[in-house]
Amino acid sequence: MNTVEAAFVSGAFLGLSAGWSPGPLLTLVITETLRSGIGAGFRVAVAPLITDTPIILVALVLMPRLNTSLTVMGVITLAGAAVISWMAIESMTFKGTAGETTPAPPASIWRGVVANALNPSPYLFWFTVGGALVLRTADQNRPAAAVFILVFYSCLVGSKMMLALAVGRYRRFLQSQVYVWTLRLLGGVLLMFAGRFVWQAAGFFGWITR
Repeated sequence: MNTVEAAFVSGAFLGLSAGWSPGPLLTLVITETLRSGIGAGFRVAVAPLITDTPIILVALVLMPRLNTSLTVMGVITLAGAAVISWMAIESMTFKGTAGETTPAPPASIWRGVVANALNPSPYLFWFTVGGALVLRTADQNRPAAAVFILVFYSCLVGSKMMLALAVGRYRRFLQSQVYVWTLRLLGGVLLMFAGRFVWQAAGFFGWITR
């Protein structure tokens, strides 16, 4: 698998996992879809495209300054493994939700922006897993790093839009075993990513020869 293909696969799995994992933005997509229709859910789903851009830029500027310390990179990589493991466990233990949701005030894209801006997950992801992957990939192939970001957000936003569409048309979809087992499968893939990061961290700390 070449660098571009690896970036595509990583972006797709991480984007789908982030998009479908339970969290404040996913909950808002569901509630706004039930409240105001599929269009409202779509508008909330695109919020990460607005909130995450400055986070990515700051992470990519600051993280290279930390690359000179293998110990710091080891700590960051372990933190990334912890974040991914947390996402994996959350997905693998998901049991579905009720088809009914408490009504929310009328939706707008800014509700999604506020919810995502106050959510620590994007910050943790880009200052650990995402930033490290982009920088490491860019060292080998800059277009591949762009592919990772493009595929990640296409899958993240696209998966939330798919969920809004499903909720709008089939309100009982959230009780579907297909949805539950898809999340569990993605959780298993995330655990594989976490194991890879632990192995890389061991190399940074000098515990193994890379």
